[in-house]
Amino acid sequence: MNNLRLQQIEKVFPTVRFVARGDQLKVKGEAKKLEILQALLEAIFGEIKKRGNISEKKFSEMVASSDGRAERKQEEGDDWDDDLLILHGAGGRLIRARTKGQAKIVASSFKNDIVFAVGPAGTGKTYTAVALAVKALKEKRVKKIVLCRPAVDAGESLGFLPGDLKDKVDPYLRPLYDALEDMLHGDKLKHYLGKNVIEIVPLAYMRGRTLNNSFIILDEAQNATQMQLKMFLTRMGEHSKIIITGDDSQIDLPNKRLSGLVQCIRILKGIKGIGMIRLQPSDVVRHKLVKRILEAYEGLEKEQQARKEMKAALHKKN
Repeated sequence: MNNLRLQQIEKVFPTVRFVARGDQLKVKGEAKKLEILQALLEAIFGEIKKRGNISEKKFSEMVASSDGRAERKQEEGDDWDDDLLILHGAGGRLIRARTKGQAKIVASSFKNDIVFAVGPAGTGKTYTAVALAVKALKEKRVKKIVLCRPAVDAGESLGFLPGDLKDKVDPYLRPLYDALEDMLHGDKLKHYLGKNVIEIVPLAYMRGRTLNNSFIILDEAQNATQMQLKMFLTRMGEHSKIIITGDDSQIDLPNKRLSGLVQCIRILKGIKGIGMIRLQPSDVVRHKLVKRILEAYEGLEKEQQARKEMKAALHKKN
């Protein structure tokens, strides 16, 4: 590795001491940072072994995706760049934080052990959370990924779907499988699922467990009840992280039951170690019409709220 490339790595690991002597490189620093650095170097040398060399662009992208960069930005208080690389996915796919909201999720996940990522459909909340989980697993910062969703229907009952329980539940978990398939090669994903290194389960199956050394994601959390969300949060064990994603404008709980996500946002805000990220329609990364549709509904909601306030004011006056 030439001196220029070594200098690039040194910049993103400012607290690690590098000593190059001939063909040997010695490093000193905090164990956690050295573990991350080792994962980065293994990825770089793996690329060289695979292709015979590594381009400047590829090298810079791999270095920029390391946690050292994230930690340095937190220390310096810099704003995060758009289009931030999170990891290299299946087939060399570059998995990035493509909006400011997604970049805030990434930054918050390095700073906090629990992160709430709340916002409208199409903002990449789930995808970003799964990418961070896979990154942590690849870098051996966790031993297990647990992905779960509440099995709440949006108009069609589970009882009317064909098949056994797995067949009934799998459609609810499909978005999680889709994200994983972008980030891990088929054989590797199959191996992880077979060995329960990656576990995808309905929320109800989490009761009674304690998850250590795990990266845990609850998706569609707006459809978890207050008791379910309390149960989920208390599954967290040592050396684990949690990301909770949801859209509090699309609650499908029956009988107008109160959403646990709405309650959590209210009572847990401000607790040290818990991050709260609110994504906006500007963070939508699906078809451009999705953003316009969300803006139209947002306008309708504001209009309805204004009418309610006017009606209440008139009633009070009379």
